[in-house]
Amino acid sequence: MGNILGNRAAHGAGRLAFRRRAFGRLLLLWTLAFCHSGCHPTSLVDTMPLDAAGMSYDAIQQLKSLRVTAPEVAQIAKARQGGLSDAGCVTAVQIFHARGQTFDAGDAIAGLVQAGMSENTILALASLNQLGLGAGDLQAMRLATLPETIILEVARHHAAGQPVLAGASFASLKNAGLRESTLLELARHGVPDSQAGAILAFRRQGASDEQILRRFAGP
Repeated sequence: MGNILGNRAAHGAGRLAFRRRAFGRLLLLWTLAFCHSGCHPTSLVDTMPLDAAGMSYDAIQQLKSLRVTAPEVAQIAKARQGGLSDAGCVTAVQIFHARGQTFDAGDAIAGLVQAGMSENTILALASLNQLGLGAGDLQAMRLATLPETIILEVARHHAAGQPVLAGASFASLKNAGLRESTLLELARHGVPDSQAGAILAFRRQGASDEQILRRFAGP
């Protein structure tokens, strides 16, 4: 009887040890799988497009630390090829990620750079979240040689959901001879685009910049 009980106890202990070992192996596999998928999500992202775009090793490593995805790499490469600096690319991605957004503004940034927009203004537009669909209007304003101060003021109004003259209207008013300082005041006062025709008509009647500001920009 003692031998039977001993054998049963030994057999039970063996099964328990086997289960513990099996559980340990399973736990190890789970841990390795988690680390592979969660701890190093950028390890398999191909950053060769960044290298081909002329980005430095240090900047690429910074972007890797930001866990950029393959689609983001493609967009960053477009921004870099368009003329944005390494530091500018990293900062732009940081701005987007801080909002919980995927960086997708490579084409918009390249267009703005080619239109002559400064890097500081482009990053300010990124901070205002104005590198989306409306970026084309801002690019057209720069191509029309409107100063960046006006462009930023327009972008601030867009970001706040406030009315402001459209880029094409600013270009028309500039062609009508209004000073840039007058255009800036119209932007700051949030004159709506519905007033653009009236401003132009008033100008053609011989109104001065000061008269236009008094009538349309208030006291």
